[in-house]
Amino acid sequence: MKPPILIIIMATIMTGTMIVMLSSHWLLIWIGFEMNMLAVIPVLMKKYNPRTMEASTKYFLTQATASMLLMMGVTINLLYSGQWVVSKISNPAASIMMTIALTMKLGLSPFHFWVPEVTQGITLTSGMILLTWQKIAPMSVLYQISPSINTNLLMLVALVSVLVGGWGGLNQTQLRKIMAYSSIAHMGWMAAIIIYNPTMMILNLVLLHSNNTINLHIIYTKLIYHNLIFISHVKFPLITSIILILMLSLGGLPPLSGFIPKWMIIQELTKNNMIIIPTLMAITALLNLYFYLRLTYSTALTMFPSANNMKMKWQFEHTKKTILLPPLIITSTMLLPLTPMLSVLD
Repeated sequence: MKPPILIIIMATIMTGTMIVMLSSHWLLIWIGFEMNMLAVIPVLMKKYNPRTMEASTKYFLTQATASMLLMMGVTINLLYSGQWVVSKISNPAASIMMTIALTMKLGLSPFHFWVPEVTQGITLTSGMILLTWQKIAPMSVLYQISPSINTNLLMLVALVSVLVGGWGGLNQTQLRKIMAYSSIAHMGWMAAIIIYNPTMMILNLVLLHSNNTINLHIIYTKLIYHNLIFISHVKFPLITSIILILMLSLGGLPPLSGFIPKWMIIQELTKNNMIIIPTLMAITALLNLYFYLRLTYSTALTMFPSANNMKMKWQFEHTKKTILLPPLIITSTMLLPLTPMLSVLD
């Protein structure tokens, strides 16, 4: 893809997301979603082949269906309230349809089937955009309509998403699918807390840049399969050592930063007299921790089976710059002392 075309497409993606985030009118939000969806498809098909074509088609059909359901819910709400304002949802049926449409866009269970397949069929860079930037717009709309969402529906979706995100990643050997199921599980945690404390959802979304950090490492080392990740120790020993800590952070182990959102979400749900759901979510989070530990073992605790004494290739220079990697690593591992200050951001 030529640079001017790529710049225009990326500007359209960012503009569509910003329109959704800054609008309080349903029509503008729908337009922003459509701009974002139509502009991201060329990014998904950046390296054209039948697999990227299939993945882009799946993404387009899912997102178009979600946009149709969203517009239908908006129309029903317009008939009952006579207003296009986002915060004015007076019909329960319209609220349910909007929630289902947004869960489809986010890839929450039971509408999660497109996320692993699309992520597997596209390039690593496009997959990073799909699993990070594309979540911002739907989450911002959920944030705005959180007072009107059906609590039982969203809690059920959140619980099933955490379970599917952990259970689905157990048998995967493709790193992109593992990251996709990880994203489903983290979206489930955010959906569980958005009704009771939307600010905590934003904190969780910010801390999800750990997932972005892992994707940056995968893009940097060009690894595809989980059982080949130990080869990265030959070319990138320092990054491979750091990736161990980042994966444990994604699993939610203290004292790393990934422990903060899970701890605060469980605490907030417990304050709202919910005991069973956070307990089940904490138990199912162990499934995520299992495949993170499996990746950790393959990455940092195994050595490359080679008779060569020189493990590092000093004659090759790194052509790819990872400017964002150091600050992301620090944020992914050292934010736990800030937890008392973050807990008062209600």
